[in-house]
Amino acid sequence: MKACIPTSGKGGLEDLVGEHFGKVPTYTIVDLETGEVKVIKNTSVHMGGRLYPPEIMAKEGVEILLCSGVGRRALSMFREFNIDVYLGAKGTVREAIEMFKQGKLKKADLSDGCSEHNC
Repeated sequence: MKACIPTSGKGGLEDLVGEHFGKVPTYTIVDLETGEVKVIKNTSVHMGGRLYPPEIMAKEGVEILLCSGVGRRALSMFREFNIDVYLGAKGTVREAIEMFKQGKLKKADLSDGCSEHNC
């Protein structure tokens, strides 16, 4: 299962979970079965690109997103691409993955999307 975590710097297991999902510089994708780590730059429309983050994640084969928060529109788009979103991730990517494995993150539904652009 591939998990995506928005990262605040250059990405990787020791980078911090980014606070603003759409405007982070990188996304760290971790295969939870093999441990393979891939870092991709945020080339979404928020950064001058053509695709929205959920579209990018779908092309990468991501199945779950671990983040601190995300907007309603993004949640709806992730749902369209069959990508489950889990909220409450914090700390490093490694810590966020551990939180997910321990069941400490909340699986999001559309009512959990923040209405402001500060998450």
